[in-house]
Amino acid sequence: MPTVALVTCVALPELDPDEARLLTPLRDRGIVATPAVWNDQTVVWDAFDLTVIRCPWDYSEQRDHFLDWAHRVPRLCNSAELVEWNTDKRYLADLAAEGVPVVPTTWIPPGTDVGLPTHGEWVLKPSIGAGSRGAGRYRMDDTAQAQEAFDHLARLHRSGATAMAQPYIAGVDVSGERALIYIDGRYSHTITKGPMLTGPYHGLDELYKAETISDGRSSAADRELAKAALTAIPTDETPLYARIDLVDSPNGTVVLELEVAEPSLFFGWHPPAAANMAEAIARRLSG
Repeated sequence: MPTVALVTCVALPELDPDEARLLTPLRDRGIVATPAVWNDQTVVWDAFDLTVIRCPWDYSEQRDHFLDWAHRVPRLCNSAELVEWNTDKRYLADLAAEGVPVVPTTWIPPGTDVGLPTHGEWVLKPSIGAGSRGAGRYRMDDTAQAQEAFDHLARLHRSGATAMAQPYIAGVDVSGERALIYIDGRYSHTITKGPMLTGPYHGLDELYKAETISDGRSSAADRELAKAALTAIPTDETPLYARIDLVDSPNGTVVLELEVAEPSLFFGWHPPAAANMAEAIARRLSG
């Protein structure tokens, strides 16, 4: 029987509950699926016919180690090259260079002369991050919040992180983010995520910030934009899975994130999705 490792992290050794929805449809297809913690030294990755990254959400605090692991694992989905490109949000610049409309972003590496904006409402976060860790929302016209933003930036730089500043898009407070999920290059379903950032970042004890999720709808234009973003990925590889987060800005719909490393796919919101993912995995095993 073919064997598959479903990659997770030490905080979720049996997978996130939503990711665990994959286990039954894989078993129904005669595939032995095993949750495996990515940095568990006892795991023999060569023993699996395929390794599928699902919820290793602690990678951002040890990305170099994670990438070293990914490049050593045979038969990895999505590939180590794709994961390396996607786990630093500077990939947004690559999408923009290909003509994909993305949220305008100012990159602020350590030691740079680039400063924070002085007016308006902005999001500040590290370019390498997951689960909204390190992400805060600041009103730069407010003296106290502006100081908090500068302090936040200083902390990011002391840690060696490149910071990114993006204008806060008020449309998120009205219609949220639309997350379009693709499995093996095919559109699967859409969910809506409610507003997540309510103010300055004051730390996060959890693995990720809790999200408010609801069923979502995407238009033909949304799907066209999502497909354009997927096409702009600098590889010929068709990702086994992908999620494209869209928001409505004053200048039209833009890509907030394109995730092909370890995104939640929200199987529970679309009953056929887990079975479709299992079938896609089965195709990879037989291909």
